[in-house]
Amino acid sequence: MKDSDEQFTSLTPSRKLSDAVRDVKNAFADRDDVVVDMREAHRMRLDLLAAELAPVFADVPADMDNFDFVVSSGLQPRLWIDAVSHVAMGRDRRTYRFLRDTRIGRVVLAESTDMKPVADQVTRYVAERIVERQRMMEGGVEPAVAGLNRATVREAEPPLQATAPDRRWSTFLSGLGLIAAGAVVGLAVSAVLFWDRILAMKISF
Repeated sequence: MKDSDEQFTSLTPSRKLSDAVRDVKNAFADRDDVVVDMREAHRMRLDLLAAELAPVFADVPADMDNFDFVVSSGLQPRLWIDAVSHVAMGRDRRTYRFLRDTRIGRVVLAESTDMKPVADQVTRYVAERIVERQRMMEGGVEPAVAGLNRATVREAEPPLQATAPDRRWSTFLSGLGLIAAGAVVGLAVSAVLFWDRILAMKISF
């Protein structure tokens, strides 16, 4: 019994909680170092891509505020192009991935370990957004012109309304004519049907 107590006492110091806490902290520190290294590596590559695209970003019209063109911080840095598209690094820290969020999910627009094809795709994407905006603004002129045409037609309608009394008078006279014609026809038919009786009454014409 004495030997077992001595063995337990000798093992106790190596199992202190403070030692375990220190080991866990060291493990977390090592892991944080890896995370920081990954984040810094991602941001460095995205900064290089942003520098490559700097001339493109500078040529965007000043009145277009829907583009971001910033590298965000965080666990996974991203080069934001606009609110729905960005460039991020793959798990291997070397692959550029140009992504866009759509109604059906996230779509990969370009993916390569080479910066140039991704930069070209981002440039084309920016150009497409600019053209879409220009077409939308140019198309907005048509409804305004059509509205002016409709207004012009409405202004021409009042003179037609001024002739309405004449049309009502013509309709009234036409109705009287039809009634008179019907009366004449009715008298003629009656005369034919009752001709014998008329002769019997000795009525002279």
